[in-house]
Amino acid sequence: MTSRTAAARYARALLDVASKESADLDQVGQELDDFLRLLKQNSALDRVMMNPAVPAPRKHAAMVELSRLAGLSPVVAKLLALLAERDRLMLLDDLAVAYRDMLMDRQNVVRAEITSSVPLPVEKTRAIEEKLAAVTGKRVSMVATVNKDILGGVVARVGGTVYDASIATQLRKMRERLTM
Repeated sequence: MTSRTAAARYARALLDVASKESADLDQVGQELDDFLRLLKQNSALDRVMMNPAVPAPRKHAAMVELSRLAGLSPVVAKLLALLAERDRLMLLDDLAVAYRDMLMDRQNVVRAEITSSVPLPVEKTRAIEEKLAAVTGKRVSMVATVNKDILGGVVARVGGTVYDASIATQLRKMRERLTM
């Protein structure tokens, strides 16, 4: 089993348990993200917790104490203790990503990235968001970026699908047709 597969299983279990215990699912994800940030900001702590030479019982005890000090919800604290006990803390990054993806799927939200050559006005961004919502049948969580290389138009990435209406792509296609 790959680490992503294992992380996805833990994420699914976390989502199921948090739902059954009526926990705030967004808050659970935020706590995971905050804890990961804490680990990354404290490189010595990160090295110790991810080091396979450190015995799992010591990691477990440290994780229980860290969870208490950080004021984590019981659901997240139990998950972190379980991961430490099983020496699976290295799954945390993938687990947090999988949890967010599963939560968005459960909430019927899709992530979209819009790239344009210039910053888009708010009304244009809203119009694109509404069109993508109509196409996908889901609510859209959109991130807008600027890339002058596309010359004009817009490139939208929704999941694994790319909608490319950039001038650069249109010019490339025209060149290909003309040179055939």
